[in-house]
Amino acid sequence: MGKTANDDLDVWTLATAKARLSEVVERAQDGPQMVTRNGKPAAVIVSAEEWKRKTQRKGNLAEFLLASPLRGQDLDFARLDDQPRDLEP
Repeated sequence: MGKTANDDLDVWTLATAKARLSEVVERAQDGPQMVTRNGKPAAVIVSAEEWKRKTQRKGNLAEFLLASPLRGQDLDFARLDDQPRDLEP
C-alpha cells in the first residue's frame, strides 16, 4: 500500500486489497482508498457515509434554474429557420 502523488489517497493493488479487505474497508472510514489493477487505477472505495453524501440529491431542476446567475438577464435566443436535410441517398 502507498499514497498517490497528488491525492493523498491510500493505494492498494487488487491482490493486496482482496487479501486485506477488512483493513481497506476500515481505512475507507477515514478516507478514500484507491485500488489498482495492473498498475492503473481501477476503483476507489469510500465509506457508506461518504457515498451517501456525494450522491444525495441537492434540490431539483426548478431550484437549479431559479438559482442560475443568468436568471433575469433577458437573454435573446434566435431560432434557426433551416429546413430539415434530405436523408435519402
